[in-house]
Amino acid sequence: MYRIDLLRHGETELSHTLRGSTDDALTELGLQQMRQTVDQSLKQNLLSKPWDIVFSSPLQRCALFANEIAHNLNLELILDRNLQEMHFGDWEAISTQVIYDTQPELLAQFWETPTQFNPPNAETMQQFHARINQAMQQIHLYMQQNQFQRVLVVTHGGVIKLLKCLALKQPLDDILKMSAELGQLNSFILHEDLTLQFLEQS
Repeated sequence: MYRIDLLRHGETELSHTLRGSTDDALTELGLQQMRQTVDQSLKQNLLSKPWDIVFSSPLQRCALFANEIAHNLNLELILDRNLQEMHFGDWEAISTQVIYDTQPELLAQFWETPTQFNPPNAETMQQFHARINQAMQQIHLYMQQNQFQRVLVVTHGGVIKLLKCLALKQPLDDILKMSAELGQLNSFILHEDLTLQFLEQS
């Protein structure tokens, strides 16, 4: 068994939009949210180095802090494009209010059945699922090869929600019902067969 702690990035300059693969920056508050969460985790675990390695999405809202924490804890950092947020195509960096005002039926279809409908020119849920599975396989392999027990993954809300669906054995159409708060940790056990177990307490 391996422990995977997933940290969602904090508030960003485009937090009111479907920023997806758009590379927007953290606000100062967003950076503070991430620092505060990790500081609390370090205190709770009474460990100066609770993780063996840091993985991160290369988008700056994740990579900036991932680089900071890896440096502070003297850990290796691996940036993996497969850990990026879902790409929303023509809806990238547009607020849901604007989409609701202009394409209400399309937005409703996406909210209700994201496995059957995706935004125009966007990544499909199936493609997103396969990409995140690939990322988890690589993390598992790296942990296995290096005999690591616990890793920190700095990533996005969609990634965490998808993994929650898998761990809780819920249909992927329920992905938008899952929680993944800005700047907060969600923890999982990754088993040898690559199944996930969600831990209520991070």
